[in-house]
Amino acid sequence: MAERYAFLFPGQGSQAPGMGKELCEAYPESRQVFEAADSALETELSKTCFEGTKEQLALTETTQPAILTVSTAALRALEARGLRPAAVAGHSLGEYSAHVAAGTIDFEDAVRAVRLRGRFMQDAVPVGLGAMAAILGGDTAMVEEACRVEAGDEICAAANLNSPGQVVIAGHRTAVERAVERLKGEGIRKAAFLPVSAPFHCDLMQPAAEKLAPVLAAIDFGDSDIPVYVNVDAEPVQDGSAARRALIRQVASTVRWHELIELMVKDGIETFVEVGPGRVLAGLMRRIHKPAKVLTVEDPAGVEAAVEALGGNQA
Repeated sequence: MAERYAFLFPGQGSQAPGMGKELCEAYPESRQVFEAADSALETELSKTCFEGTKEQLALTETTQPAILTVSTAALRALEARGLRPAAVAGHSLGEYSAHVAAGTIDFEDAVRAVRLRGRFMQDAVPVGLGAMAAILGGDTAMVEEACRVEAGDEICAAANLNSPGQVVIAGHRTAVERAVERLKGEGIRKAAFLPVSAPFHCDLMQPAAEKLAPVLAAIDFGDSDIPVYVNVDAEPVQDGSAARRALIRQVASTVRWHELIELMVKDGIETFVEVGPGRVLAGLMRRIHKPAKVLTVEDPAGVEAAVEALGGNQA
């Protein structure tokens, strides 16, 4: 039986100056993705990816379409060489890349939607009011209880269940600070506030979800060719309408990445390929399921290594 592999797509935080440039130069199919993004957004997104500063790439409404575009550019290079995954998933923003890979939505629709998603998320909470913090070394139940107790009349909740011993919390800054202090007293290994401009994946993002809903309603979502394991339910989806609903709910809901990956392993996925900038998901995979084979594809070297490892054909 052929090896079953899945493509995983990164979310915000994986961006880096120069990302995607080598793919664009090496592969015509990747270059076409950057050209399509520039046309769809009526801006030089490709130039921002290739030449933009770290600060420019950190702007949420730029970051989200930029990561989607680089991920799709890498995806198209893999597809052109005969690689077809058995399933896909994406972390937060990366779920849009997963749906592009699965054929649920067109790339141009996705890149326009995620720029608006970034804008809506940025605008949902005044700068400085919210915060996110990574909690290392505490179990999920302990972290969730600390958030519940310390929220008071504010919002504080688990935003990303990333891997065993790694949970990101989000909410009002003061509530997140109280929860961090409580968890330090309970013996967690480390807490680190994240350099983000808004508290993602908590109830403070509900206004963003409400603005995003009509944007996604206007996009044609088809049934996907392969299962897309979605963040909010940690379950596979192939129905287009269900995929749309999951993306709307995702904005203000917990990313259940740890559960999602465990289910993919249970469902027979043996190899995971991180497609797009950075190696964040590869790092999480080693904590979730150490025996899994993990590949990363963010440049031509990664593309060729994946083709060799997974039995694609040289285009």
